[in-house]
Amino acid sequence: MPKLAANLSLMFTEVPFLDRFAAARGNGFEAVEFLFPYAFEVDTIAERLARCKLELVLHNLPPGNWDGGDRGMACDPARVAEFEASVTLALAYALPLGVKQLHCLAGRLPPGIAPEQAHRTYIANLRHASARLAAHGLRLLIEPINTVDMPGYFLTGSEQAAAVIAEVGADNLFLQLDLYHLHRMGEDLPAVIQRQRARTAHMQVADSPGRHEPGSGEIDFPSLFALIDRIGYTGWIGCEYHPRGDTVGGLGWRRQCFA
Repeated sequence: MPKLAANLSLMFTEVPFLDRFAAARGNGFEAVEFLFPYAFEVDTIAERLARCKLELVLHNLPPGNWDGGDRGMACDPARVAEFEASVTLALAYALPLGVKQLHCLAGRLPPGIAPEQAHRTYIANLRHASARLAAHGLRLLIEPINTVDMPGYFLTGSEQAAAVIAEVGADNLFLQLDLYHLHRMGEDLPAVIQRQRARTAHMQVADSPGRHEPGSGEIDFPSLFALIDRIGYTGWIGCEYHPRGDTVGGLGWRRQCFA
């Protein structure tokens, strides 16, 4: 049975962020992930994880000005120094929190920048970040994100991501497969899961359309979870969805998908 981690940025939002750790544990989750920890002191988050006996399986590198529209900066030639500083900040959180993998947001293609130049910058930044993380035994992840929800995002498909991983050539660079984003981009989910198995270190789920809990849309999650088991994937699957109603009331999908 796949191992599920609650995404605390999207789930249990009925309570303040620091109370979501206990809510996740109280509803059967043994692990959590979230987008960004940087609004809180690292010791505060570490204390919540320890108190609730939770494993932190993932968070992102700093994205830049998220509220201002930034979705990462890794492909922006004008922000290389800022990107390198973001890796330093991410490690300052990841190491004491015990997280073993970090996701690097590619960012949107900057205005006036040719895709080829953005690609060169992206590859160089990933090489820098993967080397920094490798020194501490951490994995670096990249994730294709759909252009409906995030117009202009630079990394949009599983084959593009696989080619980037091959070009960077780092042993600790892996794929984060978000099945919602891939479905929104029209990809064949069973085929992608099987084809990218060796490159995949983390998965995330939400149904489509709506980005709500599995069972709320058109993706056949029972079949996909069975496939994930059959191919021997043993990593975590992050529940990165917006509950349609209250979070706890919608958790019945776990019984339905694994019956």
